[in-house]
Amino acid sequence: MFRLQSNDVLLIPDKPDVERDALAKAWTVHGGEVLRIGKFWIKPEVKGRRISLYGYDSFCLVLAQLLDLSPAMVNDAFVAELDYNFLKRAMKLTSLDQLEAEDFPTFIKPQVPKSFISQVYGSRESFSTTNPGIGVKEAVIVSEIVEVEKEVRAFVLNGVVLDLQYYEGTGGLDAPNQFLEAFLQRYSNQLPITLVVDLGWNPGKGWFVLEFNNTWGSGLNFCSPEKVIPAIWSAIQRKNQ
Repeated sequence: MFRLQSNDVLLIPDKPDVERDALAKAWTVHGGEVLRIGKFWIKPEVKGRRISLYGYDSFCLVLAQLLDLSPAMVNDAFVAELDYNFLKRAMKLTSLDQLEAEDFPTFIKPQVPKSFISQVYGSRESFSTTNPGIGVKEAVIVSEIVEVEKEVRAFVLNGVVLDLQYYEGTGGLDAPNQFLEAFLQRYSNQLPITLVVDLGWNPGKGWFVLEFNNTWGSGLNFCSPEKVIPAIWSAIQRKNQ
């Protein structure tokens, strides 16, 4: 069993949240301390403590900068480099001005995380209307539209699946777990120490990689807080370590 030390402190937003609260409870049960932070733009007094972070992006990234921490970061664009056997759909890195009318409708997500809404767009004009602040040179990830009937989320540490659970649909876990283990065997040396992997399924293509997420900013989506604590702990390091 992974055991935290008394100086292992988890910083989370002070706003109540079912998943964060569950993780906070598990963290204290395993021997650590939890601090709920409201004004996260003010450096907290945590000198001499071993800090972990869990919350939304701005919360974690601002605190990481204030405390000289190094969060494990996923490369959102890496998904477009995967072998077709793991993607099961056409995907490419491009820019908006490189898309032709016949490329639509298509699924578009930002290469810079959360800079606009990831979804299916019917035309370049509909994209521009929905996202008026995004320029035509913006780097984007464009994907063939694939119907997703089931989705699972997995927390991964050092190429090992700590937990994997459905958050859309239901079914057995053996098949998605085997698919994910094959993916990790192929690509774990190109991934950060810890990350969250979302998988999708449809009857024609089977299981495929949907996207990657940062461990420190991902919802549990029915994964066990106790099982993912080692990943949360490993997701933040001091820059001089």
